[in-house]
Amino acid sequence: MSEVGHASIASAPVNASARIESLDILRGFALLGVLLLNILAFGMASMGYFHPHVGLGENSELNYAIWGIVNLFFEGSMRGLFSMLFGAGIVLFTTGFGSHSGTGKSGWLHYKRTFFLLLFGLFDAYVLLWTGDILILYAIAGAMLYPLRKCKPKTLILLSVVVLLCSSMLFATVGTLMNEGRDAAAIIDANPEGNHSDKLHEQAELWYESGADFTYNETQIQDELDLRRGSYSQVAKYSAKTVNEHLTFFTPVFMMWDAIGMMLLGMATYRLGFLSAERSKACYLRLAGIGFSIGLLINGFELYQAIQSNYDVLVISGYFQGTYHLGRVSMAFGWLGLVMLVCQGGLWSSLRVRLAAVGRTALSNYLLHSLLCLILFTGAGFGLIGTFERWELYGIVMFIWLLQLFVSAWWLKRYAFGPAEWLWRTMTYGSKQKWRL
Repeated sequence: MSEVGHASIASAPVNASARIESLDILRGFALLGVLLLNILAFGMASMGYFHPHVGLGENSELNYAIWGIVNLFFEGSMRGLFSMLFGAGIVLFTTGFGSHSGTGKSGWLHYKRTFFLLLFGLFDAYVLLWTGDILILYAIAGAMLYPLRKCKPKTLILLSVVVLLCSSMLFATVGTLMNEGRDAAAIIDANPEGNHSDKLHEQAELWYESGADFTYNETQIQDELDLRRGSYSQVAKYSAKTVNEHLTFFTPVFMMWDAIGMMLLGMATYRLGFLSAERSKACYLRLAGIGFSIGLLINGFELYQAIQSNYDVLVISGYFQGTYHLGRVSMAFGWLGLVMLVCQGGLWSSLRVRLAAVGRTALSNYLLHSLLCLILFTGAGFGLIGTFERWELYGIVMFIWLLQLFVSAWWLKRYAFGPAEWLWRTMTYGSKQKWRL
């Protein structure tokens, strides 16, 4: 039996403003959650995103515990939620509120909007020097997904499953090839004069070409930290090189399908009412229960394997595991169900208002993450990269969360949009948008 159009405390239809608020709350939640992972790439050498030995410090047990908790509950799932909401935004912008409202914008406006988002991404990557920028990827994926905006939810879900399954097969295949390459390289290095087969040399070549990126090497880590503590121009050169490498290989091979698969899910779940608090309380309870159960089981198994392997990077990194998407997608749905239950139950009203404000100014707040961390961690500012232990970085996360929760709400009492949102809308529509309330 369909539950679309029914929700909330008294099982009454949720009005439009409440549904929009739930989207904003979820977007704010996901944006703040993304910082739990991004702070590692901002505040540590790049290897620290996956490897717990980076930023270990004196409080090793605490740092290992935090590494485990973040990977168990948040890694991949927060980015997944954020991507789902971007997919929902494509449907909302192009078709209007609800599946059949007919009040959406033209394809021309959509492509203008994604083009200017691309410019924001380029600014984030090459000026604010954030090597993990997601806006460029979202702009490209958003342009690709426009023709699917009116597809039936079942079609969108099927496409998402196909994309994520293919991506999972790619991850598993690459993981196998990298492990074989490392083993082959070890054999050749142990006996360089031996009569090794061409196949063994071919396998080893893959490891020789890319293995340094996946090997814990303290000298290499220190070299990266020294470079990123340099002047703005030095850090910009490093960041541009890294971003270019990502855009020519890592993004199209790994991240693009990751994002598209989740955006397709977001488009489908929005049309089905999951993202807008339209489903029943029982539905969200099932979603949270099943999502967290499967997600924690898969993520827990992967975490166990990582510990058993003595933190082998080829085991730690989800991009070499065929089960990675199953765990992160399940956790994303678990968080989705939990947040929608909070919205329907009217819990923590002050926090919901502030999260909604963060969600309404998500682009501004995302860019603010980059700006604050540029100033704090790189040599263009205080140069504190590599200074903090892993647990200390989460103190900084808490500070940024509180700042954005309070400032975003304060801002929206005075202005119609966040500053980046106002500029984005002005460029998209080609006319100056209303600013002050």
